[in-house]
Amino acid sequence: MIVDLTKMKVGESGTVVSLEGGRNFTLRVQSLGVRPGKRITKISAHFWRGPVTVRVGGPNIALGFGMAAKVMVEVDRKRHG
Repeated sequence: MIVDLTKMKVGESGTVVSLEGGRNFTLRVQSLGVRPGKRITKISAHFWRGPVTVRVGGPNIALGFGMAAKVMVEVDRKRHG
């Protein structure tokens, strides 16, 4: 299932499939290590559209809600039924 980072649950992991923003956005998040093909884990999210903290490789990275909404991830969710 492909969702943006804001829709992932804390603790979920997946693979970044696309960055849905302009050139400046893409360059900025890629400089933080967030790029298509990378594994990403959602560490925390703040209530009411606050920053989203993720782990890509080693360090934790905080992205603003608007930026996180533009990072599309193929989530490793188990299908039931």
